[in-house]
Amino acid sequence: MDLQLTDEQQMAQKVAAEFAKNEVLPKAAEIDHNHRHPRELVARMGELGFMGIAIPEQYGGAGLDTVSYVLVLEEISRACASTGVILSVNNSLVCDPIYKFGNEEQKQKWLTPLAQGRLLGCFALSEPEAGSDAAAQKTIARPAKGPSGEDGFVINGVKNWITNGPVADVCVLFCMADPPGRDSGHKAITSFILPMNTPGVRTGPPDKKLGIRGSQSCQIFLDDVFLPKSLLLGEVGQGFKVAMATLDGGRIGIAAQALGIGRAAYEDAGRYALERKTFGQPIANHQSIQWKLADMATEIDAARLLTLRAATQKDRGVRHSKESAMAKLFASEVANRAAKEGVQIFGGNGFVEDFPAERHYRDAKITEIYEGTSEIQRLVIASAILKE
Repeated sequence: MDLQLTDEQQMAQKVAAEFAKNEVLPKAAEIDHNHRHPRELVARMGELGFMGIAIPEQYGGAGLDTVSYVLVLEEISRACASTGVILSVNNSLVCDPIYKFGNEEQKQKWLTPLAQGRLLGCFALSEPEAGSDAAAQKTIARPAKGPSGEDGFVINGVKNWITNGPVADVCVLFCMADPPGRDSGHKAITSFILPMNTPGVRTGPPDKKLGIRGSQSCQIFLDDVFLPKSLLLGEVGQGFKVAMATLDGGRIGIAAQALGIGRAAYEDAGRYALERKTFGQPIANHQSIQWKLADMATEIDAARLLTLRAATQKDRGVRHSKESAMAKLFASEVANRAAKEGVQIFGGNGFVEDFPAERHYRDAKITEIYEGTSEIQRLVIASAILKE
């Protein structure tokens, strides 16, 4: 694997690092404390071309690659994990499936403003009783005629834990086609582009979360929502394919987010270890602290290599389910270990909001859960290697 970054990739990383340091990091603690959606940072990311990094320029994107996306997302997540996941969802879970499965009209109408940051997207697959098991969802799309007699679907159901939901303009929505059939299972899943201002769409209050508090999520209620056939994303019954292809890329995004969180925990702990003194010397001189930092640095580097490998596979257009799952699994667990050790290095100061260690600790946990739990990643990996 060639690890030499291109000039474009290096430039994307540099711009993201400067933006993260100068504009995102100074607001990160306040965003977390106030559970505030960072609208002004999202607007800036749109100006910088970050909201559709790997989308071709003809559809409003930056026209870069998945490696550039990983580099940018790591830098931003290192500063603020909430801002990072807002970016990840819009890129991986909204722009990417519309680009891959949408028709030309849908790309022009929806993808272009999403990639430019003029609209913000969300992704609605999970439900109160259907998380890892997508085929257990109960949201139903029934064929129907619209007010003007046009063909379409009436949709009823509830979606859960929808990142960006309270502030999104557009949703990539998954439903069961009606009638699904006794044995159809995932073959009935169908995807739509849902404008969030459609009559019958209602959002619940923002979730009160352990971490990534600036990334707002909520339930979405769908009560007799009519969508014309023009808003079908792909074909009826193709939704499972859309979802799985999207999540393969989405897991690369969450791996990059986890990298940023782990790196923040490591770098903040390293600086603190050089400043904090016990027994007349910096705690960085104590072997117990050095070993923690050494393990953190090694694991973060290993996670980065796995993530870049998955990104490279995606850019080459080859199947990357296993590689994405490995990257997401390892990077998320590394982030949690690094955050835990970061709190330990900070000691009592790691347990209070005056220092960033406790925020990294809270933010890290979700990376082991959303876009496929660690348990699901292990199933994906095992399934792939047993077929090799």
